[in-house]
Amino acid sequence: MAKTPKKTVSGESGATVSTLANLWPYMWPADRPDLRMRVLWASLFLVLAKLLTVAIPYFFKWATDALDGANSARDVLPLIITGAVTLVVAYNIARIVSVALNQLRDALFASVGQYAVRKLAFRTFVHMHVLSLRYHLERRTGGLSRIIERGTKGIETIVRFTILNTVPTILEFALTAVILGVSYGIWYLVVVAVTVWLYGWFTIRASDWRIGIRREMNDSDNEANTKAIDSLLNFETVKYFGNEGMEAERFDRSMARYEVAATRIWTSLGWLNFGQGVIFSAGMALAMVMSALEVRAGTQTLGDFVFINAMLMQLSVPLNFIGFVYREIRQGLTDLEQMFDILEVPQEVQDRPDATDLVVTDGAIRFEDVRFAYEANRQILKGISFEVPPGKSVAIVGPSGAGKSTISRLLFRFYDVTSGRITIDGQDIAERRQESVRAAIGIVPQDTVLFNDTIAYNIRYGRVDAADGDVRAAAELAQIGPFIEQLPDGFDTMVGERGLKLSGGEKQRVAIARTILKAPPILVLDEATSALDTHTEQEIQSALDQVSKNRTTLTIAHRLSTIIGADEIIVLRAGEIVERGAHAELLAKGGLYAEMWAMQREASEAEEALRRARQSDALGVIERRRPENVT
Repeated sequence: MAKTPKKTVSGESGATVSTLANLWPYMWPADRPDLRMRVLWASLFLVLAKLLTVAIPYFFKWATDALDGANSARDVLPLIITGAVTLVVAYNIARIVSVALNQLRDALFASVGQYAVRKLAFRTFVHMHVLSLRYHLERRTGGLSRIIERGTKGIETIVRFTILNTVPTILEFALTAVILGVSYGIWYLVVVAVTVWLYGWFTIRASDWRIGIRREMNDSDNEANTKAIDSLLNFETVKYFGNEGMEAERFDRSMARYEVAATRIWTSLGWLNFGQGVIFSAGMALAMVMSALEVRAGTQTLGDFVFINAMLMQLSVPLNFIGFVYREIRQGLTDLEQMFDILEVPQEVQDRPDATDLVVTDGAIRFEDVRFAYEANRQILKGISFEVPPGKSVAIVGPSGAGKSTISRLLFRFYDVTSGRITIDGQDIAERRQESVRAAIGIVPQDTVLFNDTIAYNIRYGRVDAADGDVRAAAELAQIGPFIEQLPDGFDTMVGERGLKLSGGEKQRVAIARTILKAPPILVLDEATSALDTHTEQEIQSALDQVSKNRTTLTIAHRLSTIIGADEIIVLRAGEIVERGAHAELLAKGGLYAEMWAMQREASEAEEALRRARQSDALGVIERRRPENVT
């Protein structure tokens, strides 16, 4: 995963505004009037809580003056609130009501925040599945999962703190400034305004500095998580080569970088909090000295001194929230940056606006002068033309890198052709919806990857609404039914991560059963038996022959013995068709196909001779160990 580039201040501001604009539809969802109503009620309680919060110091002031015996002509107490004890009780009741309003506000807004988290996470998940195969071949799963995890948390942070903290903080500061300015003069307002400005300026500068450290920490975290997941997914390979120490060292190097960045994060937070404390304490000290001098001069009461102190102390809470909220929102934006970068990755293969569904009648496939390149300077297919008639079987063979698997990827529209066209029953698949094209094609791949779920789940993946009887019937046709029935949990047996609890042949049979259940009119066999031993290959081939009967079948083969019965065999070399015809015809030509056949024949004969030799040696050992007959 590439490092996130540094941004300028203007770039940061633009990103913040853009992100908040993107989040607004989730905070004020048009299709959820119930959530909009919750936002309105939460906003009302927010305003009431802040009005009450500002009023609380008045009860403290009046109680102090009542205890001091002062009688300021400027302070006329309501007739219903008299006496120090009553004022103390009213002060504490007001505090309780203020807390209650804040908690009610949070409770009302909780569902709004969680809705935003769910919808954005869902949008990201869906977007990941519409991105091209090219993107997924280049991505790093571990880092990607961490980006989505942190981004999801960042959504909640921004949504919650934007409405629940930023707005009330601004409101409380405005009310406090107005009260101090009107009641005690312009200089108190100047002191408070300068203190808040310095506090905000320092907080923003320090937080922006910490954002760079946060990015470094995120990059290290992504790298460590990627290495951990990659190592665990390849657990057997690590064991085969005894590289546990190397993997642990690679992981520890990434965690060491994370450790340094995380330590800097906490150290910088300490300096940020210290600087904030110094600025606010200096401003508060100046205001309190001004009030103390006025009390001594008789222009203020002791209650005024207590009131100003209480107002400033109360102002420290939203000021602390200014710093906290800014840090959280900035860190949330940092976490969201890469998640939104994913959402901005364009969908490479898109349906045209006027695209319609593919209608399959016969299942005839046709490649017409198809050219394709993964990269501009790397041409893979160079004018490929061939046809698979309805219900017939065509095999494609050739050396590694000839472009065989690219043909199946183009047929599934994982990529669009550079030029030429691919048709099914005369319909250009580029003009049809991808979903309908893929629904018409079934595939048994070389590397069958199963979900870490039950055998039944993996077979039913071919048709998710299939009944249990259909799943069992598909397993029987794939010749895996008896094996499943012998398992203690039967079809409810868990297959493990990527199906590792099953053998290669068992996984292939599950893949065949899955394709049988899908019942597609077109079948693609992409080197479906190349990774299996000869005996298992023969068993699997029998099941494949059963599946492909009466279906238009395109076979991409590595082992030529599996495609002898194909109606036509196409031989590719360097992205071009060099030979085509039936098996016997191609052997008679003595070209590339005949060379490949001879080489595989020799390899098979050598493999068989070795197997027989080992079997003979084993029988000899048994014979020598057998005790002599006693007569």
